[in-house]
This record gives sequence, structure tokens and C-alpha cells, in this order.
Amino acid sequence: MVNLIVETSKYLMIFLMAVYTYANFRFFSFADLHRKQKVCGRQNRCMFLIHFLAYLVLTLKAGDELLKMQLWAFYAAQVVFFLCYIYLYRLIYRNVSRLLVNNTCMLLCVGFIMLTRLSLDKAVKQFAIVVISAAVTWLIPWVMERVWQLCKLQWVYAAAGLSVLLLVCVAGNESFGAQLSLTVGGISIQPSEFVKITFVFFVAAMFYQSLEFKTILVTTAVAALHVVIMVASKDLGGALIFFITYVAMLFIATGRWSYLLAGAGCGAGAAVLAYQLFDHVRRRVFAWSNPWADIDNTGYQITQSLFAIGTGGWFGMGLSQGLPKKIPVVEKDFIFAAISEEMGAIFAICVLLICLGCFLQFMMIATRMQAVFYKLIALGLGLEYIIQVFLTVGGVTKFIPSTGVTLPFVSYGGSSILGTFILFGIIQGLYILKRNDEEEMEMEEEA
Repeated sequence: MVNLIVETSKYLMIFLMAVYTYANFRFFSFADLHRKQKVCGRQNRCMFLIHFLAYLVLTLKAGDELLKMQLWAFYAAQVVFFLCYIYLYRLIYRNVSRLLVNNTCMLLCVGFIMLTRLSLDKAVKQFAIVVISAAVTWLIPWVMERVWQLCKLQWVYAAAGLSVLLLVCVAGNESFGAQLSLTVGGISIQPSEFVKITFVFFVAAMFYQSLEFKTILVTTAVAALHVVIMVASKDLGGALIFFITYVAMLFIATGRWSYLLAGAGCGAGAAVLAYQLFDHVRRRVFAWSNPWADIDNTGYQITQSLFAIGTGGWFGMGLSQGLPKKIPVVEKDFIFAAISEEMGAIFAICVLLICLGCFLQFMMIATRMQAVFYKLIALGLGLEYIIQVFLTVGGVTKFIPSTGVTLPFVSYGGSSILGTFILFGIIQGLYILKRNDEEEMEMEEEA
């Protein structure tokens, strides 16, 4: 009976995930607010059903009664959190983007399911960080509605970002060959997750004030300094995100193809230089190009990831039916492989499409903003988000060399969770500002 429930639940979860993902894109086709709300309500029902089925399976596969009680208690705590997050956001902010709220909860839900499967202790820690991060970042749209001088603090953003990155470079903790984190009060923090936000604000503020060549030169120099410090810390994944985001923002702000081509040329040259300078980069490139040549050492992680994805097939092995723990650091960089193995390729592709839906919403908000500063912020944060998703999934599937970045809202990691909550909170703030302005204009026209 247990095996029948586990097998049936697997297909039901895939079906519900497909329905949720379809609604994610169907949402954009409706102009009527009432129909959009109905789509979002359908998404909520799908998410809570997936959540229930997953924890039902995990509980049935649990070894003892104490663990089963812990799993149900943890499940109940998550349900309370999701309900509070969805309905309190709508209560506090009338014009909130329900699609982004839903997608946030869906990605967190997938992350909690997989982390619980891998390590209940880490899942509980992640949940505590999520609750705190959500509570703190609820204030971001409120602050953005009331603070109008954000575009004048460009050098504050630059000084704060560069100072923190320098501190990590000098005194940071080393992890897998790169200096990524600082330990404060016994808590490990990865500052680059937050510098991504200040970096975009700096670039947007500079380009908002002027697009003269002198300003572009100064902005490029400061942006390059961010990238150089991260390269010196051997955080090449983060450096790549900063670099691509800046080149894209520069091109869109100026519309000049010469800047885009120059950026592409500099990027290619920097990649060759990094390969020559850093041993761990050469190891990752070698592991990517031919992981089977050293399957027990440098190629072990990527080969185990490919085995997991291949074993899972389209429909997956089922929760607690695979061997995802054989992949090193599976709960962080390679959680997409665990999802593919146990939930299946269809489910994993749906997760990617939900991330793409978030990016499309970011870009739609960027196109609707009239203020150049806000437009560039939405653009820059959206690019950082989707580049990080691409780097994570590309590394897991051997499409590109592994860069060591996490899948936002899904992978284990406190700094990543808080940084992504801040990013989504800022985008929500921009959306609410625009909707409030549109309502005021409609009221003035009716009057």
C-alpha cells in the first residue's frame, strides 16, 4: 500500500507542477485583474497539494515514529508560514504582485521538500532563516514608497560594496578554493550576495544622473574594481554575474553596440587569463570537458550529477527512492540534480520555467517604469537573478563548467536566501509604486 501511494503521489506531483507552471505563463495573457487573481488562486491550490503529497511520502518512508512526528510538525509550520506570507503580503500591500509572491512560495516549497529529504536538520535551519528573511524584507516596499533619494547615494553603494568585498578578500574563509564568506558571531555570511544589490543600485544611480563618456568611464572603472576583487578572492561565479550584468546594463542604458562588443571581448580575454592564473579554474574546466577521465577525483561531482539526472529520467525515482547524497555539496550547488533524480526531468524543467516566469515579470516591470533609475534597477536585478539560475543549472547539467553558485530560493544557504528575498522585495516595491501611480492617474481621469 505504501509503495502504491508513493508511486501515485509522484505522478500527481508532476501533474500539479505542470498545471502550476502553465498558470505561471497563462497569467501574462490576461488583462483583467479578476481573471489574473483566479489564476493565482489555482497556483496556490496546486502548491499546497504538492507540498502535502511530498510530506506524506516522506513520512511514509520515515523509519520511526519520532521522525514521522517531527516531519508532520515541520510540515505544519511551513503551511502556517506560507499562508501568512501569501495573505499578509496582500493585506499589507494592496497592489502586490501575486505572481511573484506565489513563485517565491513555490520555489521555497521545492527547496524545503528536497532539503527535508536530504537533511532534516538543514531544512529546519533553512526554514528559520526563511522566516526571519521574510519578516525583515516585508518592509522593503514600504521603505521604497517613502524614500525618494536612493538615486543620489551612488558612492555610498560603491564604498559599501567594495569595502565588504575587500574584507572578504583579505580575511574571508576559504571554501573549495575560493574566499567567499566571513564569520560574525559564529554565523557564516557570504557578503557577495548583498553586494549584488548595491552593485546594481550604484550602476543605476550613475547612469540615471549622466550618460556622458566621463561618467561611463568612472562607472566602468568602479564596476571593474568589483570584479577584480572577486577574481582575487577566486569567487569567479560571482565575478561573472557582476560582469555580465554591468555590460548588459551599459548596453541597454546607452544603446551602443560598441560597448557590448567591447564587453564581450574583455570577457573572453578575462576568461582566458583566469584559466591561466588559477589552478581550481583549470580543474573545473578539465572536469567539465572530460569528467570521465578522472571520475574518482576532479570529475566525481559532475559525473554523479549526470548519473542522477539520467537515472531519474522524465518522471523521477520518487522521493526517498534515489541516491542524491552521493553528489558532493548536493544541497547547495547541485540541488537541481537531486530534484531531477527523485522528482523527474519534467518537474525539474517546471522549476526552471517558474524561474523564467519570475524573470519575465521583472522585465515587464522594468519596461513599465518611467523613471530611468527604477527601470535600470529592475533590469539589473532581473539579469543577476536569471544569470545565477543559468550558471547553477548549466554547471549541474555539464552545459558549462561549474561556477559554485546556488539556485535562488531552492538551494541551502542563509546568505543566498536573504539576498534573494531582498532582491524580490525591491522588485515588489517597484511594482507597487507603479500600480499606485496608475491608480492615481485613473482616479484623476475619472474626476
